[in-house]
Amino acid sequence: MINQDRLVQFFMDCVQIDSPTHHEGQFAKHLAGVLSEIGFSVRFDDAGEKLDSDTGNLIAKLPGTAAKNPLLFSCHMDTVSPGIGIKPHIEDGVIKSDGTTILASDDKAGISALIEAVKTAIENNIPHPPIEIAFSIFEEGGLHGAKNLDFSQFQSKKAFVLDSSGRPGQIVIQGPAQDKVNVTIKGRPAHAGVSPENGISAIMIAAEAISKMKLLRIDSETTANIGRIEGGGATNIVPADVSIFAEARSLNNEKLNAQSEHMKACFEDAAKQFGGEAHVTIERMYNAFSVASDAAIVKDVVRACEAIGIEPFTTQSGGGSDTNIYNAGGIEAVNLGIGAQKPHTLEEHIRVEDLVNASRMVLELIKG
Repeated sequence: MINQDRLVQFFMDCVQIDSPTHHEGQFAKHLAGVLSEIGFSVRFDDAGEKLDSDTGNLIAKLPGTAAKNPLLFSCHMDTVSPGIGIKPHIEDGVIKSDGTTILASDDKAGISALIEAVKTAIENNIPHPPIEIAFSIFEEGGLHGAKNLDFSQFQSKKAFVLDSSGRPGQIVIQGPAQDKVNVTIKGRPAHAGVSPENGISAIMIAAEAISKMKLLRIDSETTANIGRIEGGGATNIVPADVSIFAEARSLNNEKLNAQSEHMKACFEDAAKQFGGEAHVTIERMYNAFSVASDAAIVKDVVRACEAIGIEPFTTQSGGGSDTNIYNAGGIEAVNLGIGAQKPHTLEEHIRVEDLVNASRMVLELIKG
C-alpha cells in the first residue's frame, strides 16, 4: 500500500532542505506543517534554546483509532557536513547526491519512511494505536537533542528509532557507551638549537603516552581512538603545549571505564617521566544499552519484517544513537535499519527498494 512515487519524491524534497546541526529550523518547520496536515498535534520543546540551535526537538502526537498501547517513533533532523545544497538524483534504482555533498539519508530516509507509513495508515483507515513522534536536533556529535527530551511527555514505553545504516530487517539491540578523552599537555619552551636541554617537549610527552596506549580495536566490545592532535609552532622552539582529542567506546560500561582510565594514566605517567603536566578530562557522552533478543519490542519488529517478506536479524552497533538515550531514560528502544548506505561520506546512497521496505516495515509496526 505504500505509495512509492510519493515516498521517493518526499525524500528527495527533504534532502534538499538544508538542516545542518544547529540549523534544523527550516526543515523542522516543513515537517511540522506536514504532520499537522495529516492530523498530528505538533509542538517544539526548549532544547534549541539550551543547545544554541534555531529550533527545538519536534514532538508530534496522533490519537489512536484502536485500543492499543501507544507507539513512539524517533528520527533526527540534523545532518553532517558537507550537507548544504544537496542535489539528489536516481540512478538504476539508487538515490545518490551529485558527489559534492552527503545525501542525508541519515536520517531523512527514516523520517520519510515514517511519514509515508502514517499517511498510508490514515488514508486506508487502518486501525492504529496512538502514535508519538520525536524528531530530534543535534544528534550528530553527541545525541544532545535527545538528551534534552522530557521523557515523561511520552505515553509509550517502547521506541523504534529509525536511524541505522543497515538494510531493513536489521535490528540493533546493543549499542556502546562513549567517553570523550580530552588532554592538555604542558611542557616548557626553549630554543631548539641553542638550549633544547632546558625545554620539555609536550610533543614528546604525547608521543610517549600514545606509544604505550591500547588503541583502535581493544576487544570485541571496546574501541579507542586518538582523533586529533594540536600544538607546537616554529621548528626552533621546543613545544610547550599540546592538545589531544580522543575517544573510547564499549558495549560494556565497566570496560569503558577501564579503557578511559588507562588512557588517562598513560598521559599522566608520560608527563611525569619528562617533568611536564598532563590535564585529562573524561566526559561520558552516553551509556551502553542492551535489549534482550527475545524482548517484546524485538518480536514486534521480527513480525513486521516477516509480514513484508524481508529477513529480520539482530545485531550490535559500534556507534551511538538516540537509542542509547531512550534506554537510559526508561523507554525501551531498538534502532532499525533504514537502508542508508555509507552515511557521512560523499558516496552515501540508498536503494529505492530499501526506502520502500523501511516504510512498509513501519506500516506493519503501526498495524500491530
